[in-house]
Amino acid sequence: MVTERQQYNNEESDEISLKELLLKIGEWGKYLLSKWIIILCFGLLGGALGFAYSLNKKPVYTAITTFVLEDEKAGSGAGGLAGLASIAGVDIGGGGGGIFQGDNILSLYKSRMMLTQTLLSPISVNGQSQLLIDRYIAINKLRTNWETKPELNSLQFKVYSSETPPNRLRDSILGGVIIDLNTNYLSVAKPDKKLSTIQVDVKSKDEIFAKAFNDALVKNVNEFYVNTKTKKNLNTLQILQHQADSVRAVMNGAIFNAVAVADATPNLNPTRQIQRVAPAQRSQFSAETNKAVLNEMVRNLELTKMNLLKETPLIQVIDQPIYPLKKEKLGKLKAMIVGGMLSGFIICAFLILQRLFRLIFT
Repeated sequence: MVTERQQYNNEESDEISLKELLLKIGEWGKYLLSKWIIILCFGLLGGALGFAYSLNKKPVYTAITTFVLEDEKAGSGAGGLAGLASIAGVDIGGGGGGIFQGDNILSLYKSRMMLTQTLLSPISVNGQSQLLIDRYIAINKLRTNWETKPELNSLQFKVYSSETPPNRLRDSILGGVIIDLNTNYLSVAKPDKKLSTIQVDVKSKDEIFAKAFNDALVKNVNEFYVNTKTKKNLNTLQILQHQADSVRAVMNGAIFNAVAVADATPNLNPTRQIQRVAPAQRSQFSAETNKAVLNEMVRNLELTKMNLLKETPLIQVIDQPIYPLKKEKLGKLKAMIVGGMLSGFIICAFLILQRLFRLIFT
């Protein structure tokens, strides 16, 4: 059990330790004050370096596109559509909306396929056509680094399709560019999780590249998204339309055939009615049957069109990037203050460590 005397001694010891700590801090403070000339010189040097950095650092331009995505839930109306399509022998499964669900469009914006397609999109600069990948190479001065590598320096990027043979070197360069774009250039997010608004930001030191890349990427991704969401239902619609046209053609043929039989026998012998009645009734029965089938198919076709329109996602652009783009540039005063403070902190830490080593090893 601790006695009152021991407790008093402990408190006195703690008080002495605190005093020693404060004295040490004061001693180190006096030491740094004695080196104020060195600290001031380094601070001024850091401020000068910060000022020079602000002059040489190019501004960063940001192209921003915001749009609203209104999408029907996957499977809504799929059961009815499947029933309507069954007459044509078409199985549409769970509907065309299950390929992408909600926020998956965000990851689609950063996919290799979409970024590659965008990089190989042509733009017009001062009346001349140029691929976005060539613009990227120019602003990052990659050709200068490739001068010692003939295979890279002579590499040409052209728009190619799926039939174009693969090129390992070209695909490798594109892969590196895509990683850099995802890391340093491109940002895709939903500013408000409760809303369906999506914002696409492209930052670049080149104003033309930022805007052109943003416009091309939004256009390519949104078109691919809508086409993919509606592809299955659109194929079903085309099949139903083809079968409806076939039934209509058969019905029209039967009607014309009935009239043709009557025209072919104008003065028919009453004892030879079979030559007119049987073919005419056969054609009439075929026409009536196909008419009933056609009525049902046309009704189903129109309902299928309505379902296709309902399941087609609506993408409405709210804001698009326009010149001049938003510009971010490091201010000269801010750069000087940050540079001076950083240099001052570094020299203070160096002086403290230097004195500690002297105290320990002497």
